[in-house]
Amino acid sequence: MALHQPEPVEISTRMRPGEWTDATLAELVASYRAKIMDMGASASEVVEEIEKNDDGSVKVNVSWVKPAL
Repeated sequence: MALHQPEPVEISTRMRPGEWTDATLAELVASYRAKIMDMGASASEVVEEIEKNDDGSVKVNVSWVKPAL
């Protein structure tokens, strides 16, 4: 019998240099977090990953990591 391993729900984007500031980045992450929590995720199930690159670009990933059933 295999354990059910649900796929995470994920919202992500990449932005080029000049397309974001620390303030707009924080707003974007907060909006992604709110959308995932509106889908039913608890705060502890939401994982945020922000990768700021040397060239000034940024990659944002907010996921709902569902526990195994």
